[in-house]
Amino acid sequence: MNYLAHIYLSGDSDEIILGNFIADYVKGNKYLNYPEQVAYGIRLHRSIDLFTDQHELVKESINILKPGYGRYAGIVTDVFFDHFLAANWNRYSEYTLRQFSKHAHAVFLSNFLLLPFRVKQFLPFLIQNKRLESYAQRDSMFQVLEIMSRRTSLPANSEWAMQILHQEYDQFEALFQSFFAELIEYVETDFRIIISRPGKIDTQIELHGK
Repeated sequence: MNYLAHIYLSGDSDEIILGNFIADYVKGNKYLNYPEQVAYGIRLHRSIDLFTDQHELVKESINILKPGYGRYAGIVTDVFFDHFLAANWNRYSEYTLRQFSKHAHAVFLSNFLLLPFRVKQFLPFLIQNKRLESYAQRDSMFQVLEIMSRRTSLPANSEWAMQILHQEYDQFEALFQSFFAELIEYVETDFRIIISRPGKIDTQIELHGK
């Protein structure tokens, strides 16, 4: 999962939010250098990634994107899934996406000294460009992928990715909704995370009711 989903799955703990956000930049057992709940958030992030990587619905989404991205297709799936979370935000949260994003920004800024160096570098860009909110717009995915292809080893194939997203939009959304319902249950049950959301999500009813 990408930034928005990881932050969302942290529940109402600011320290867990922080740990979940920075986890990709904390290697090995260096999480032990952080406060207990921040470390818990880092371990939660790793468990979410493992759950995601092993899930058949995620693998199905990855297979759609493999022709254009090969072994990097999972990264694009993470970005697309963040879009579907943002685009359907009112199904998953009692707060608006703007309220949620502003709170997350405040958490990161108030704990700036704890952030790994690379996070300190990109955080101003993330905040200034309202990156978390921007995921709600389908077309913003192109810009996200373009930025990632310039700064990481992700192949520069953004136009193809957007074409596939438009063509297979309903299928990607169905895969996300079914998978994310299971991921929420996993996090709430196994990690005792409390996620403020508007009632229980019945994925099947929502999908057939579209």
